[in-house]
Amino acid sequence: MTTFEQESGLQLVELNKVLGGRVIIENLNLTVKKGEMVSLLGPSGCGKTTTLRIISGFLFPDSGKVLLEGKDVTAVGPEKRPSAMVFQNYALWPHMTVFKNVAYPLKIRKFNKQAIEKRVHDVLDILNLMHHVNSRPSQISGGEQQRVALARALVQEPHILLLDEPLSNLDAKLRIKVREDIRELQRRLAITTVIVTHDQDEALSISDRVAVMKSGRIEQFSTPQELYDAPITEYVANFIGSLNSFTGDFVDGRLTPGEFTVGIRPEDVKFSVKSMVGGIQSKVEQIVPRGHFHEVYLGRADMRLRAFLASDVPEVGTEGYSKVTKALLYQKGNLFKIVEQ
Repeated sequence: MTTFEQESGLQLVELNKVLGGRVIIENLNLTVKKGEMVSLLGPSGCGKTTTLRIISGFLFPDSGKVLLEGKDVTAVGPEKRPSAMVFQNYALWPHMTVFKNVAYPLKIRKFNKQAIEKRVHDVLDILNLMHHVNSRPSQISGGEQQRVALARALVQEPHILLLDEPLSNLDAKLRIKVREDIRELQRRLAITTVIVTHDQDEALSISDRVAVMKSGRIEQFSTPQELYDAPITEYVANFIGSLNSFTGDFVDGRLTPGEFTVGIRPEDVKFSVKSMVGGIQSKVEQIVPRGHFHEVYLGRADMRLRAFLASDVPEVGTEGYSKVTKALLYQKGNLFKIVEQ
């Protein structure tokens, strides 16, 4: 076993899976470092949940390998893998108390009563759920139910934690709170974690790295910042964040005729009522409040741009100058170059 294999928490090697006559996973490779938190991000049908089920052992690949901490577990069922999964619907037993729900996987593995009680109390204490030890799922909030499902996974002391859309059943405000709790807990326990989500904000805010998926393949596997700053395909550029998109070329701050796809982040558009170097005459056509910033539509001779402005927001009809500080140029769907000025 190589040092690289020992240090990796998870390796997926040339995975392939066909379901119902349709290719779901194709030649998928992924390496997750030990203690790292990685998101599988993409739209419905891209293969991210199938990939998670293969990692967990609930589904076997048609070909390829699954290595957990260097050990080949491709043909091993979920009950014999050092992993635990938190399902999208939490899958809590409604007639059981919080304690019994969390204790269930230890009970079926025939742990003794004393060991079960210690492990369950320890994990409930970590997740601030001891006050609900005798409550049933219907008596606690959605966020608390999610933490119970997480406790049931953690009580098994898994080497790798798998989360399938764990926040999708929560309202927007609670989702932010719980994802912060998950990230803080994951860092504290240093547990290798893979989370499936279609929510880019969720993936970018809690992950060390993100694997953006498309049609059963990984388009790009990078840090959140790298994905945003230098998306290597047009697909990733459009999926992550907001983008002004045009056909042409980008020369001296202007859109010119050409065969590239030019992508411009709204954050990379500056506006001033005063003349600035490289600025082009522009007019404010529309303003959309977005909370801590404003989405401003600017009309120019060469294009219509969206800009995200946090301060000095002009009124509709204001004339001034706009400048693009960075543009992404794609050719045949792949990154050709990044233009900065």
